[in-house]
Amino acid sequence: MQPATTQITPVPDPYRITTLQIKEPPTTFSGILQHLGPGLVLSAAVVGSGELIATTALGAKAGFITFWVIIVSCLVKVVLQLEFGKHVIHSGESTMLSLNGLPGPKFGQANWSIWLWLFIQLFKLLQLGGIVGGVAITLSMAVPQINASWWAVIATLITSFLIYKGYYRIVERGSILMLAVFSLTTLACVFFLQYTSYAIRWDDVQSGLQFRLPPGTVGVAIAAFGITGVGGDEIMYYNYWCLEKGYAAFTGPRQDNPEWQRRAKGWIRVMYVDTLLAMVIYTLVTAAFYLLGAAVLHRQGAVPEGYQMVETLSQMYTKTLGPWAEWVFLVGALAVLYSTLFTAAASWTRIFSDAFGQIGLFNFYDLPLRKKVMGLMAWTFPAVWCVLFLFIRLPVLMVLIGGFVTSILLLLVVYAAVYFRFNRLPGSLRPGFGYDVVFWISSVSIVLLGIYGIMQVF
Repeated sequence: MQPATTQITPVPDPYRITTLQIKEPPTTFSGILQHLGPGLVLSAAVVGSGELIATTALGAKAGFITFWVIIVSCLVKVVLQLEFGKHVIHSGESTMLSLNGLPGPKFGQANWSIWLWLFIQLFKLLQLGGIVGGVAITLSMAVPQINASWWAVIATLITSFLIYKGYYRIVERGSILMLAVFSLTTLACVFFLQYTSYAIRWDDVQSGLQFRLPPGTVGVAIAAFGITGVGGDEIMYYNYWCLEKGYAAFTGPRQDNPEWQRRAKGWIRVMYVDTLLAMVIYTLVTAAFYLLGAAVLHRQGAVPEGYQMVETLSQMYTKTLGPWAEWVFLVGALAVLYSTLFTAAASWTRIFSDAFGQIGLFNFYDLPLRKKVMGLMAWTFPAVWCVLFLFIRLPVLMVLIGGFVTSILLLLVVYAAVYFRFNRLPGSLRPGFGYDVVFWISSVSIVLLGIYGIMQVF
């Protein structure tokens, strides 16, 4: 449980749940809309690496036939996000504090699950290095006087400075703006594609909904499944954004009385709307990316790779709208890739600080100290991602490796979600039979795919 405090922190701390910030949940739809945000932050992170790179790479390689993988990926993982969201609202626990309470052995002060998560993050460093590369290559195409290597350094420094100075509000607003820019331009491209020789026919879409998976596409499909939609990482990040938005603080410390139960149900309802709205947005954008990749790139035999990645992807726009649209693509690609880099940096500072606190390296609940640690990480992690890109210089491969290990990370997320649902959730907040059916279908399908992916490698 969250450690006790002997005094009230002078500055409101979203990671300490007290009775001072209790707030009644909104009861009208307009009121609920005013409290949305965490899911949209995740959408900005999801759309970058998953949708722009992994999704289009799969569409370019497989054509329409694996369209179902993308749709299932976007829909099947949402229920796990809902469980994590409910858990943080009723318990007030951050992600790593929750994992530290899972059954099983501890090594030092930390549960086995935290050490497993840390091991997986070694590979996730490659994914973020690939995102830095995508941003740098996009900028070098827009301003070729500066090469991609220098752009990688510049983008890294800007990101570190913004995360070092910014808090939840700047992350939320910046993420939503960048998400909106590219989402609208991509959906417009799909619309205008129908007036070109690359028009998508209903037979094309139907062929992608027959649950077939050609052997040559298994690796890319599993990576795309792990990284598209809300992935294991994003589900874990979601708790921090819910805490900083105030959902748990507004609910207040858990109490077995009708007032607390009413508030908990009300803020969980807000969280549901936040999550489901985000799902609709990133599912539409993901489907649009895939269809563009399958319709334009696959028919040309063009698969995005290496430094040609952005130039290849830009063909989805230039073949649809004309050569002038390359600038539209570059602006949109920069927005969507940078949104992932931006939100990932913000998320990593929080979740790693939490993990290091659970291991015992410092007191995570000491607000001034936590800010210093997060500030240090805001400079450290982007620098590591930048160095990895400068040495490896294969952004698509780096992102796909990250996507594959994310499929493995989802196994840990499923285990934690099952434990939260059946061992930690108060009886007054338990959902109905229909929800549990969907929960088990989602959990089992993710586990089976994760095991299948591991078997393909070993």
